Amino acid sequence: MNITIIHGQSHRGSTCHVARLLAKKLGGAVTEFFLPEDFGAFCTGCTACFTQSETKCPHYEKLSPITRAMDQADVIILASPVYVYHVTGAMKAFLDHYGWRWMVHRPEEKMFSKQAVCISTAAGAGMKSTNRDMAHSTFFWGIPKTWRYGVAVMETSWKRVSAKKKRRIETDLNRLAQTIRENQNQLTPPLKTRLFFEMMRIAQKHGWNEADAAYWQEKGWTGKARPWKAS
Repeated sequence: MNITIIHGQSHRGSTCHVARLLAKKLGGAVTEFFLPEDFGAFCTGCTACFTQSETKCPHYEKLSPITRAMDQADVIILASPVYVYHVTGAMKAFLDHYGWRWMVHRPEEKMFSKQAVCISTAAGAGMKSTNRDMAHSTFFWGIPKTWRYGVAVMETSWKRVSAKKKRRIETDLNRLAQTIRENQNQLTPPLKTRLFFEMMRIAQKHGWNEADAAYWQEKGWTGKARPWKAS
């Protein structure tokens, strides 16, 4: 199993420890990226990725290693501590760069056979809204199953997190890792994804955006082909 972790911070805190622990329990090769250490650019809003090609993004080359790692992964883990009830600015800036991959534009077919995990920790609250920030992208990328795990560690340092809390996290992650492994070979997009894809398919047949319409036609998705079906 190939696992790619995108850390929404550069320090190795509680969220990082939880994400790494889950990856260890899943087993396999792990590739990690830390934001903004490995990528910290803000989207300039030039819309070139939408109207022309993602290669026209001024940050395309810098982002390419992360894109390749996500495409090669079986499981993508997005991990962000809670910053004012939402993801870190670095994680938000990172996700902004993949708007062109949303189903409304040019989704990558590899995404339709992956699982994702959104992980967040906080000293208090805000994990639900933080995980939702990340899960919005994984859904619109086409990933058929996104798991969410948020935990209030009640500390600002992993070293000070209580032994009782760490045992609970260990138990939770054992269960989650087992579920992910069991699901890996039987993934299929849920009805919500299929319906949204169908809506986008109809829209693309009208060719409202030339770059997107050409992509969908090339893939055969405006016809009978679907990204979750073997050709």
